[in-house]
Amino acid sequence: MADEKEWFRSVVPDGDLPPQRDIDTTVPHIARIYNYWLGGKDYFAVDKEAAEQVMRSYSAILPGVRANRAFLGRAVRHLAAEAGIRQFLDIGTGIPSANNTHEVAQATAPDSRVVYVDNDPIVLAHARALLTSVTGTTAYLDADVRDPATILAGAAATLDFGRPIAVMLIAIMHCVPDENDPYGIVRTLLDAVPPGSYLVLSQPAKDMIPEKSAQAEAALTEAMRQKVQYRTHAEVSRFFDGLKLVEPGVVHLPEWRPDEPVDPDGPVTGMWGGMGRKA
Repeated sequence: MADEKEWFRSVVPDGDLPPQRDIDTTVPHIARIYNYWLGGKDYFAVDKEAAEQVMRSYSAILPGVRANRAFLGRAVRHLAAEAGIRQFLDIGTGIPSANNTHEVAQATAPDSRVVYVDNDPIVLAHARALLTSVTGTTAYLDADVRDPATILAGAAATLDFGRPIAVMLIAIMHCVPDENDPYGIVRTLLDAVPPGSYLVLSQPAKDMIPEKSAQAEAALTEAMRQKVQYRTHAEVSRFFDGLKLVEPGVVHLPEWRPDEPVDPDGPVTGMWGGMGRKA
């Protein structure tokens, strides 16, 4: 990957491509599982098995991941077009798909700066696609959401922490159970950004379809060999403590500033999401 490393050095300010890590094809990874659910091709047999196991126990999973992707697009458009945000810290990026954060933001505001963060070697291998930015600045960090200090230090090479930043935690915090202090992680990230910054967060719901959600949570925990924790509306809302919620608040994802009227008979996505502004 020597030529790819040189390419990254040309686009990532003051930084190198993180060292290539071995890919463990025996353990599923959430980025590759989501890639399977979204119809991608970048997964292994173990990821497909885990994804289908969850699908069998939770029919809302496919509508949920699609609604989640659409929510990301609407949220970024709102931030870039209406809130004037020009900096984005997208943690738990996942494998590139349509309408990535930098594509949506830079379509409205070409000078937008975006830092992507993920800890899957497959995502790292795809970072060339994530960094194809011809107008603004886009960078990639190989880091874990559980290590906010490393994320913040690395992001400072690209983002100006004296100006507002949108912290994006899209369908990632269910991978951080309560024993890993998810609320403390979010507080650390938000304490580092100035007033006028935003938090955008979505999370699988524990209380929309309780029995099925519990089955999906258990299936994903077993498959990934690490605890996965779905959360109630109140628990997801707690991530926004101290922030001013952007209307309509923490809601079922399709109801967050929809582009078209929401079909009341449409599928339940099993996802809560919202946006809050730091005063």
